[in-house]
Amino acid sequence: MARAPSPAAVLLSVHAVVFDTDGVITDSAPAHAAAWKQAFDACLASCEGQRPFDEADDYRRHVDGRSRKDGAAAFLGSRGLRLPEGSPDDPPGTGTVWAVAARKDEVFTRGLHTHPIEVWPGTVRLLHALHDARVPFAAASASRHATELLAGAGILDLFTAVVDGNEARRLGLPGKPDPALFIEAARRLRTPPGETAVVEDALAGVEAGRRGGFGLVVGVDRTDSPEGAAGLRRHGADLVVADPGDLLIDIDGEG
Repeated sequence: MARAPSPAAVLLSVHAVVFDTDGVITDSAPAHAAAWKQAFDACLASCEGQRPFDEADDYRRHVDGRSRKDGAAAFLGSRGLRLPEGSPDDPPGTGTVWAVAARKDEVFTRGLHTHPIEVWPGTVRLLHALHDARVPFAAASASRHATELLAGAGILDLFTAVVDGNEARRLGLPGKPDPALFIEAARRLRTPPGETAVVEDALAGVEAGRRGGFGLVVGVDRTDSPEGAAGLRRHGADLVVADPGDLLIDIDGEG
């Protein structure tokens, strides 16, 4: 007797789903955090009394889920560092917010060539189950690498739509916690936000889902800790799971 996975009723209660990528679909959060550490620590080294960037706490609080520029500005501001904003064409460095963001992207991109990013198996199972159930879904990410990573994992064709950092910049969409990225994804799915779920691991992302009036906001806490789950709920998650695969149920069928 086979056991076929199916989306749980909580997901079937909506008409479409929008997934964040980093930390939800792809196991890329550690690589992003490590790249940010290199970029930020280069700035902090010249400032007396500044502790290094923390890849767990600082990443989660200030940069996770945000656009590169917004994440750089948020962290630097948290340490009282007021760099000029600069422009998107600034080369990698430490003189402007955009330069710090560019340095992070340079480090992250270089790492992709030596350490390919894996996907979370539970999420991939959920994506296939939703696809089989004909529930449309999109990926929405502030990262300009999102489409590339989904394609490299061989799952890009499962998605009805992808709104990545390149699209966000082209359309002038503000970053999370503004809901614009998710709302654009829902528009491409042709479902109103109130009939769409968001699956997100970042505090800024679940807050964006709440602000956007989405019908269901699922927080993903990979730490599986009471503190992590409580933070996601405070920012707007309706429920919290340790892995999106937890949103599957097994149905007995004839094998």
